[in-house]
Formats: sequence, structure tokens, C-alpha cells
Amino acid sequence: MKKSVLMRLMGYLMRYKWWTLTALAFILLTTLTRTAIPLVARYYIDHFVNQEVAQSGLLLLVGYYFLFLLRVLFTYLGSYTFSRVAYSIVRDMRQETFANVQSLGMSYFDKTPAGSIVSRITNDSQAVADMFGTVFSSFIASFFIFTATLITMLQLNWQLTLYILPFLPIIWGSVWLYRKLSNDLVMMTRSKLSDINVKLSESIEGMRIIQAFRQEKRLIGEFEAINQEHLDYANRSVNVNSLFLRPAMSVLKVLAYAVILTFFGLNWQTATFTAGLMYAFIQYINQLFDPLIEVTQNFATLQTSMVSAERVFTMMDQTAYEPVQSESDAQVAIGNIAFKNVSFSYDGENDVLKNISFSVNQGETIAFVGHTGSGKSSIINLFMRFYEFERGQILIDGVNIRDYSQAELRKAVGLVLQDPFLYHGTIESNIKMYQDDLTRQDVIAAAEFVDADDFITNLPNGYDQAVTERGSTLSSGQRQLIAFARTVAAQPKILILDEAIANIDSETEEVIQTSLKKMRQGRTTIAIAHRLSTIQDANCIYVLDKGRIIESGSHDQLLAQEGTYQKMYQLQAGMLQQS
Repeated sequence: MKKSVLMRLMGYLMRYKWWTLTALAFILLTTLTRTAIPLVARYYIDHFVNQEVAQSGLLLLVGYYFLFLLRVLFTYLGSYTFSRVAYSIVRDMRQETFANVQSLGMSYFDKTPAGSIVSRITNDSQAVADMFGTVFSSFIASFFIFTATLITMLQLNWQLTLYILPFLPIIWGSVWLYRKLSNDLVMMTRSKLSDINVKLSESIEGMRIIQAFRQEKRLIGEFEAINQEHLDYANRSVNVNSLFLRPAMSVLKVLAYAVILTFFGLNWQTATFTAGLMYAFIQYINQLFDPLIEVTQNFATLQTSMVSAERVFTMMDQTAYEPVQSESDAQVAIGNIAFKNVSFSYDGENDVLKNISFSVNQGETIAFVGHTGSGKSSIINLFMRFYEFERGQILIDGVNIRDYSQAELRKAVGLVLQDPFLYHGTIESNIKMYQDDLTRQDVIAAAEFVDADDFITNLPNGYDQAVTERGSTLSSGQRQLIAFARTVAAQPKILILDEAIANIDSETEEVIQTSLKKMRQGRTTIAIAHRLSTIQDANCIYVLDKGRIIESGSHDQLLAQEGTYQKMYQLQAGMLQQS
């Protein structure tokens, strides 16, 4: 258990100090009633058993059962209050973790599986709720009861209590040994559960590919292997729990009973040892050992919760944030772009961009072509500020790109990806993207501008048509047109097209090409193209190879150079003729 983790959790607890104090008050009242019950029973046994029960005895009996009811009530109120605090803490932790995730740069998501992120924000944070709602309240209640019971036993008969005390170091030793043996097992069990979530997320997202390539058996085998590893670690935890939890504690409690009964058997003739005292001591033995047994049993949950909390805090403390932007009031007025000797490496060792320089002005379109891995998308990643670069300059209207605020940069740049992402909601909400200043008419106007209005109005609910996850009920062309409308509605000055029509069929391509031409008018446009036929009208085309610009010029100029571009164009033209 790391002290820093525990202290941070206590910090969350202090946010709800009044609810926590209320819960502690109920636990204290529960402790007092539990401690009083054996004393009342002892008095009743010693004064009214085998005698005619007087009215005072009946009242005492009624009071005895009333204490039971109070104990149940206080226990319920204490558990309820602690649970309320627990789920409030988990809400705060999830919110802060999610907020931090939203600020992380793309480099973090490149290295971290989505399933692992989901597992930490959901499963691991839920384990923290178990700690506060069950374990923490149990530990405090156990401490109160243990302390009150021990003090009461010493007051009743300190000589007899001394015979019980040697059992306590043995119990605490068992708890220490259990913690030492179980900690690594609990951590590995949680880690394997995270691996299961990663494999599930990956399999569900890639189900079409899995089925298309008949990889079901392989995925089932891989999942079974991870699942079996999780089971193995869980079983090893169960073995440790079975040895050190209730069985071991129960044996010690039975031995304590034996000591008490032997002592009473040898000293039953002594006047100070009454039947009521013997009953009270047996009850107090239960109350002395039960909290220790409960603490030991909950230690497994505590271990799991602490490991889970550490995993959540690790994500909460991630500092691989997206590149920092200035908070200045600088605005993108025109949208002229210039790259000057920009070099970049993802890993800090191997450059994927090498001395890239180019410029594009308002109303112009430039395009980047090249084989996979040539650096096309890296140029877009740097311009969109998904990654930080250290060498060279990127300028917008002659101003360093870092000197614009993030809000201004995102407002000025419209990005259309190869595979547009649609959210749960409606067609309208996906075009508006929650920009409150856009009206329904603005949405319709944007859709009409990119020729998306026809297919939208033909849907059963028009612009109110529900969009399922990732827009799976729409065709790729329809999703792309919605993405175009979303970009147009934002009225950006700069347009970034990252293979925006790579997945579109030839018939739909004509519609989208027309939309693209209208979108590009008056805007600075940078396009990454796989189909060379889609960028022939670009003002300048740059051919990339291994991170360098090896050719540049218009479509006709590049063909005349009879270089790499011409070979790519002829290859694609030949493939089209064959098809």
C-alpha cells in the first residue's frame, strides 16, 4: 500500500467531511449499542434468571431488544452515509481522470490501448467505491468495536482478559503475512482484467475484419489464454485468502473460547465469576475477534482498491499533454500557411519529416502524395498541433503557429478525415457539433452547400434521424458528406483534407468532388490524396518520399518531369483501365 495513494484518497474523503463525520457518528453509536447489549444481558442473567421476573426485569428485557433495533438502525445509517460518500468520491475521480484524458496529446493514445483507458476509468474507479463504501467503513467500525470491547473486558475482569491478549499478536502477524503474499497477486489479477478489456475492445471494434479474414478461432484462443491467466492469478489469490482469512481466524477464536471455558471451569466456585459474566465474556470474544476477521476478510478488497486507485491516479497524473498554445488574442485573418525547414520525429531518434518547406495562400490548394510512410499525415499532425515539433517553423499569416490560442486555431482550421467520426445523436447534432450559435437554418444551409440535403431529407426523420455508433447505418459517402457539412458550418479559413474521398465509390465521388470544389473556394486548402485523379486541379502537388519533398509542381508539370509522380499516375491509370 503506497502512502501517497492513501493520502490522496483521504484528500478526496475530506471533500465530504461533514457526511463523513455523520457516518462516523452513526458508527460510534453502533459501537456503543453493541457494547451495551452483553452488559444488559449479563445483568439480566445474574439478577432475573431462575427468579420471578419483576416488572423491572421485563423493562430490562424490552430495553435489551430495543438496543438490538437501535444497532440495526445505526448500522444501516452508517453504511448508507459512507456509501453516499464513496460514490461521490468515485464520481469526482472519474470526472478528473476523464478531463485529464481529454487534454492528453495523440502520443499518449498511440501507446495506450483504448480498452485499458476504459478499464481504468470504469472498473478501477468502481473498486475505489468498494473501498470507501465497504472496506473503509468496516475498518473504522472494527477499530471502534475492538477498542470499546477490549476496554469493557478489562473493566469486567482484567485477569481473564490477559489470557486473551496473546492471541492478538498472532492475528496481526497473520494479517501482515497475508498482505505480503497477496499484494502482487492482486496487482496481477487487476492487470489481467485490464488485458481482457483491451482484447474485448479490440475484437468488437475490428469484428468486420475478424469475420472477413476468418480469424474467429484465433481471437477466441487469444482471449482464452488471457482469461486463463486471469483465472490462474485469481485462484492463487483465493488460495491465500482461504488460508489466512476466516479459517485461520476462526481457529484462533475457538482456541480463545477454550481458554475462557477452561478458566470458568476451574474457577466456577469463585463468587465473582457468575453465569452472566461468562455469557458477557463469550459475547465479547465474538466482538473482539469478529472485527479482526472482518478486517482480514476485507483486506483483499482493500488491496484491490489500492492497486486500482494507483492505476487511476497514474492516468490522472499523465502529463503527455497536447502541445501548448499561447493565450494571446491573435486571430487568423487570412489563412496563408508556410512551413520552413520543419523536421520531426515521433520517437526522438528517427525523423519522419526532413526539412519540409512549402507555402500556400488563401484560395489556393496544395496536395501531398506519396507512398505509405512517406510523411503525408505527419505534416497534417503537426499543423493540427496533435504533436509538438522542435525544428523549423510553421507560420499562419506570418505568425508562429504556437502564438495562436488553441480555440482560435481550432476555429480557423477545418479537418476532414478519411473515415469521418459520427457521434450518437442526430444528423443535426453531428453537423452542429454542439455549437450553440448555429441555428437549424445554418445546419440546412451547410448541408445544401455540400449537396447533402437531398439524402438527408429522404431519411425517415430528416435532420432528426438518429445516428448510431460511428454512423454505421449510413453509407461511407453519406458519412463523408455529413463531415463536409460539419466543416462548412464552422466556416473555417483553412481546410485540411486527409484522404477525404479515399473510401468513396466512383459514383459518389463525383458528388463529393463537386462539394469539395465549393468548399475550397476562398479557403486555404491542404489535401492528402491517395487517388491522384482527385487533386489534378491543385495549384501545387508535392511528392514525398521518406520524409522529404522530392518533386513539386502542377499536375501537368509533374507529368512532364517523368519522375515518381508520373509513375504513380500511370500505375493508377492502368489499374483503372483494368478494372
